[in-house]
Amino acid sequence: MSEQHVLDNPVRSALLGPHAHFAVRSGSVLRYPPDVCPFIALPDGPDPGAWADLAALVGPDATAAVSAPRIAPPPGWEVVADIPGVQLVDAGVAAEPDPGAVVLGPADVPQMLALVERTRPGPFLPRTIEMGTYLGIRHDGDLVAMAGERLHPPGWTEISAVCTDERHRGRGLAARLVRAVAAGIRERGETPLLHAAASNVDAIRLYEKLGFTLRRHTRFDAVRLIADEAVA
Repeated sequence: MSEQHVLDNPVRSALLGPHAHFAVRSGSVLRYPPDVCPFIALPDGPDPGAWADLAALVGPDATAAVSAPRIAPPPGWEVVADIPGVQLVDAGVAAEPDPGAVVLGPADVPQMLALVERTRPGPFLPRTIEMGTYLGIRHDGDLVAMAGERLHPPGWTEISAVCTDERHRGRGLAARLVRAVAAGIRERGETPLLHAAASNVDAIRLYEKLGFTLRRHTRFDAVRLIADEAVA
């Protein structure tokens, strides 16, 4: 059996590694605080004890965005989302700083949340900015594009929240920001990676053009403990 790679269960790798200061634990299950990131990490090949730990962590009727190699939940749980995805890794990205990009901070979070609401790049919450460096591009004072760092498995950093306001698309802003975020990651001696829904073919095409390559197919799963199955 081949050795597990840190990217095979990246949320768990991050929460046991560079993001350990975020980790909320119940037994063998780890999660980020709910206002930082929605992801929850099961151990590889979770046993009944791990599912009991997950139940204790989230409670009945709460949806858990679980991260682990593909698993089937036991009786008493239901899958509420099962989205095919891809994991892409740096295979020669032309990473470079961008003089037009600005580092975003806590004061920018309201505009960041508004941009995410308009563009729907994936989960971005009030404290997601604490996970890493986020860069943005402004037009007449308004934030019109951004990208930043999310998961941080040892030796790797995920580029996430890549989005551009619809009125400013077609100008290459997303590509500029991905290259700029990648430059910061490379500067630390780490390697950039990305996740995307398999259906988001335009984004995947852009990332491949920038120099990312497919590492593996993955899934984004959300499960829910059925209330009447919960242990009182």
